[in-house]
Amino acid sequence: MANAKYVWMDGKLVEWANATVHVQTHALHYGSSVFEGIRAYASPDGPKVLFLHEHLRRLYASAKMYRMEIPHTIEEFTAAVKQVVTANEHDSCYIRPLVFRGDEALGVNPRRCTPHATILTMVWGAYLGPEAIESGVDVGVSSWRRMAPGVGMSMGKIGGQYVNSQMMVMEALDHGYTEAIALDIQGHVSEGSGENIFVISDGVIYTPPMAASILLGITRAGVIKIARSLGYEVREQTIPREFLYIADEIFFTGTAAEVTPVRSVDKVKVGAGSRGPITQHIQQTFFDIVNSRIPDQWGWLTPVK
Repeated sequence: MANAKYVWMDGKLVEWANATVHVQTHALHYGSSVFEGIRAYASPDGPKVLFLHEHLRRLYASAKMYRMEIPHTIEEFTAAVKQVVTANEHDSCYIRPLVFRGDEALGVNPRRCTPHATILTMVWGAYLGPEAIESGVDVGVSSWRRMAPGVGMSMGKIGGQYVNSQMMVMEALDHGYTEAIALDIQGHVSEGSGENIFVISDGVIYTPPMAASILLGITRAGVIKIARSLGYEVREQTIPREFLYIADEIFFTGTAAEVTPVRSVDKVKVGAGSRGPITQHIQQTFFDIVNSRIPDQWGWLTPVK
């Protein structure tokens, strides 16, 4: 992961080394931030940002859930993303918008602290490893559950909530896995530490519903659209843990993970133990769209230039 030259902070470009905050910053102590992960892909016409409008709408929705006002309009934020990608001369990159509470006061009440907005960009390859896109990853079901209703806000990308994901992924790595799968409070399949999950059996694609404490992933929604356009049946329904062990194929989706196959769960081989044909079909279509090899029929890509 390579550092960029500039970071956008509170309306202006700042050199990377100077994009700092005070140690009293409320978000450092209490996780009082909201964020997004976005990718820009190279094209013959310059970089294009995938799902830019959808991601920024979710950023503002997360801030609303958390009772925090973002100090810029969504149009200003859109322009800022384009500005920082251009300034850093990226062909493709990962983009991290972050809005966080500042350093005016400590204490659990966050409203005394001013919200600040920043956008990082960086060159970031395959999140789960360069070989994972084709070969798949080994995952384990985590002992850590996703939040119960009324405990957190699973629909929001809120910084403090991601301690749960950190515990999951550290446990997975300690057990020799690449990634984890979380169950919800009822014991049903929820999602990965930072990805949504799809399970394929007898040609039907299943994915957990909103009620399973999932983040409503933007890549997830795009993949559902791709799958249905290719003629596959997609069902959003509750998935029991044991269904993972008898699935024909499983894959993760997310901005960072893109479309990544799962080759084993709890050391039980998924299907043939390699990327399956339906996963490959969906994955290939996804990468053809984002890399501008086929028409962007749903208008997902926003040109930077």
